[in-house]
Formats: sequence, structure tokens, C-alpha cells
Amino acid sequence: MTAVPGPVHPDFDPLESDDPTVAHGLYARLRAECPVAHTDAYGGFWALTRHADVAAAAGDSATFISSVRAVVPSDPRGLRRPPLNFDAPAHTPYRRALDRTLQRARISRLEPRLRAHAARELSPMVERGSGDVAQEFGARFPAWVTTEWLNLHPGIAPQLADTATAWVRAWRRMDGPVVNEMSERMYQIARDLVRDRRHAPRPVEEDPASSLLAERLDGRPLEEEHLVGALRQSLVVGMVAPPIILGSICVHLARDPELQARLRAHPELLPDALEEFLRLYTPYRGFARTVSRDVELHGRVIRPREPVTLVYASANRDAEVFPEPDAFVLGRPNIAQHLAFGRGRHRCVGMPLARLSLRIALGELLSRTTHFALDGPLEGARMPEIGYVSAPLRLTPVDERGPR
Repeated sequence: MTAVPGPVHPDFDPLESDDPTVAHGLYARLRAECPVAHTDAYGGFWALTRHADVAAAAGDSATFISSVRAVVPSDPRGLRRPPLNFDAPAHTPYRRALDRTLQRARISRLEPRLRAHAARELSPMVERGSGDVAQEFGARFPAWVTTEWLNLHPGIAPQLADTATAWVRAWRRMDGPVVNEMSERMYQIARDLVRDRRHAPRPVEEDPASSLLAERLDGRPLEEEHLVGALRQSLVVGMVAPPIILGSICVHLARDPELQARLRAHPELLPDALEEFLRLYTPYRGFARTVSRDVELHGRVIRPREPVTLVYASANRDAEVFPEPDAFVLGRPNIAQHLAFGRGRHRCVGMPLARLSLRIALGELLSRTTHFALDGPLEGARMPEIGYVSAPLRLTPVDERGPR
């Protein structure tokens, strides 16, 4: 194929449907027929859909840069916050500071408290015998995960759950005024956190704000604006994906009662099952880069400043890497190749905490019920996510009273 400077007509329409089944069908077609595709939606962007191309781009941070465009659609205000919107070396101290607080020893210490939060937040649904697992439990429990990680006052968790949910909904519909209002609330939490840690710092291995305050860039402390921005980003990143992943997993299990029963009877299988669920239900299709130079790929030429989405959700269903890509296969020998958390410098900083919290959430749901089934219409996520943002369930609780 002869390289051409750009698309003549749109190759696909990402707004065609929010139904994840339809979206995955679209990506299967693109992987086969047009692996570097272009659309006019959201001002125009490219989409890489094959695993090899997405993995290579994610790992090449010198060519595929994050400082121009990191998500499609972008925050309507065009703000740039580290580390997501920064390139190395400016990105490095922010990433190092956050990584320091997510080591195995600290994650292990958080586990008992997270289990208690999960049990409490799930109880209303279990007691009613019904509820929307994505909108309710999936939105409330992650707020406690973030609160524990950042060492926030417990009273902030419910506020964060409501504020982040409203922010995400407004962002998806590009509602600038509501995005501004909700974002400012989270900025204020971040500012208050920085102010407190300047006065009373905590051990850097235990506290993200203290760790950021201790970092240096070219021998100087991090700029206040960027330090607050990194914490503001930390407040929301853990709130976007978990409801969608949990909703999608529960939809799968509700449709496959045999697998549901197996995982309930054998909780030791949950870690492996979660990796396969993460591959199947990767919640992102809009993480983006721009290129620092002209890039020719599969006969298409991508120019600098043209957004390029790395469609992780598509890459993880590439049959060239994962045979039977749309099927749940427990114990895939190459499951470690999935890209649910990205790859390279910008892989998900909260990956170990995300894995733990999902395992706790799903384990709690299975252990507190004998069965659950779908109980109403499903709602799919809009760009930049993919999956179910609303998943009503009917729950059959475990009779905890025992024999009578």
C-alpha cells in the first residue's frame, strides 16, 4: 500500500453506539481491515487498534508524546496536569513520588481497611436484594480506596464519590460549566491536602502529598500549581474506571451463572479470573498521544499534533495475540501481555491498588450472595471509556443466620 498523507473520508464513527458489544464489533472490523483508522469525531483523531501497534506506541514515549493530547475527548478546559499530561523528564518526579506510595508493603497494610469499607458499602444493596452495582457500590467503594491511599479525612469519601461521579458525567457530555464546578471542588481538596502536609508532613512511603512535596526537579521543589494538579488528578483517576470494570464483570457473571458459581465456590481463582476480566473489559478506548514526527504505519501517515488514540480495549481482543479473543479463558498462558493498565512510562500508576480493590470488591459481592442476575436495562459508557456504567442486579443474599 502506498502511504498517503491523511484520510480521504472517515473510517469509522466512535459515536455510532455506546453499546460495548457494538463497539467491540467495530474494533474487530478495524483490526482486520483498517488497523490505523481515522474519524472526524471530536475534531478528528486516529485510532490504533492492533495489539502490536498499541503496545509499540505506548512504549515509545519519545515519538508518541503525552504533553499535547492525552485523552480523546479532552477536558473541555484544556488543562494539563502531571504526570499524565507531561513527558519525561518533567513527568519523572511526579511519577516517582506516586510510585513510592504504592509499594507492596503499603498496599498490604491498606487491605484490611479496604475490606471493611467494601463490606459496609455493599451492605445496602445486599439488604435490599437489588441495586446498580456500577452506580452504587462501584462508585462509593473506590472513593474509600482513594481516601485511604491519600490519607484524607474519612468525611471526604462520600463527598469525593458524589463530586467525581458528577465530574465524569459532565466530562463525557462536554458540559464545561459542570466540569468546572466539580473540578474546582476536587482542586480545593488537593489544595487543603498540600497545605496540611506542608505543616505536618508524613512519611513519604505512606503519603502521596508528602512524597510529592519531598521531590525535586533540577534541584528545586515542584511548582505549587503542578503539585496540586497531580493530587487533583489522583483524586479522580481511581474513580473513573472501577465502576465500569465492576459493572462489566458483573454483567458477564450474571450471564454466565456457571462461572459465577465456580468463582464463588473457589475464591482462590479470583486473581487469575480478574486478569482475564481486565483483558476482556479494559475500560479505555480514548487514551491518546500525538507524534513528535511524521509516522507511517500500515500505509497511513500520522502528522505531529494529530491525536492518536491507543485503543487498549481493542488491542486486548486481538486474535493474533489472544486466541478466542471474545471468550473468557481462565488461565491464559500469555495473560500478562494484556494492556489493561497501559505500558511504558504512562502505565497506570495505581495498578497494584486497582488489582487489590477489584479483587476485594468482587470477592465481597460473591461471598455475600448465593446468586445475582441482571435486573434492568444496561447503559454503556461513552468515549473515552467502554463498558457498562449502569448495571442493575437482583441479588440473592447469603442467609447469615444459619440453621434454625
